[in-house]
Amino acid sequence: MQEVETDWLNLARRGDTDAFAKLVDAYQVAVYNLCYRMLGDHFEAEDASQETFMRAYKSMKTYDNKRPFSTWVLSIAAHYCIDQLRKKRLNITYFEDNPYRELPDPGPNPEVSLTDSEQQKRIRTLLNVLSDTDRAAVIMFYWYEFSYGEIATALNLSISAVKSRLHRARTKLAQTWMEQKHSVSGKERQTYGSPAF
Repeated sequence: MQEVETDWLNLARRGDTDAFAKLVDAYQVAVYNLCYRMLGDHFEAEDASQETFMRAYKSMKTYDNKRPFSTWVLSIAAHYCIDQLRKKRLNITYFEDNPYRELPDPGPNPEVSLTDSEQQKRIRTLLNVLSDTDRAAVIMFYWYEFSYGEIATALNLSISAVKSRLHRARTKLAQTWMEQKHSVSGKERQTYGSPAF
């Protein structure tokens, strides 16, 4: 695969759209999964994946072939998702400050509800407590097995900053997990009452 991919990369850098399409086929699942874990929404992840590949295509001439293509394209996806999350926060702030807003339908999308498992929801909830950059680092490290150096390159951080962010993120995730666990057990006690001894 490595030799074939190198051929595709060389052709794509010269503007060959068929070669680039083969790269998209090879990496679309990984890019989509990263975007979904970052954004938590299927439709936003699809849009982000498309935008990632459009940006990669436009930047192919600047691609450094000493760097793995997977690292390069996933870093484009991570940066795009971080930007989207920041924009979303700005829009939420504006929305909350606007007294004339209409409230959206709080009901879940039935199609999405059926496809999401409980475990995926818990993981997404946990990931949402992290900062955008910490979330990207965790996803790259645990889901894509990027090295510290690859994460540092992808997110424009030093290796020590990556290690620090991952340590802080693990601590935050563990703390949130324990809080959720205690919260759930507390609700069960309220629902069922104290056990009779």
